[in-house]
Amino acid sequence: MIQSIILWFEDKAFGVCHSIGKYLGIPAGIIRKYFVYLSFFTFGSPVIIYFVLLFFKENKRFFQRIFFPKANIWEL
Repeated sequence: MIQSIILWFEDKAFGVCHSIGKYLGIPAGIIRKYFVYLSFFTFGSPVIIYFVLLFFKENKRFFQRIFFPKANIWEL
């Protein structure tokens, strides 16, 4: 039960760091740690970047439909 709550929270709250870590092959904890350090040194400006990336992550299907439509063989 607790494990499923943790996984849900990690997917929703920290999904951006997890996605970047999976893409780069780096553990998500390291990316989170450097994100916090970078936020302290730049007075929180990476938080704006985080929210932009979160917006695109949550609306990924919508943007895929617009920019990468599936071509039908009859449309070619």
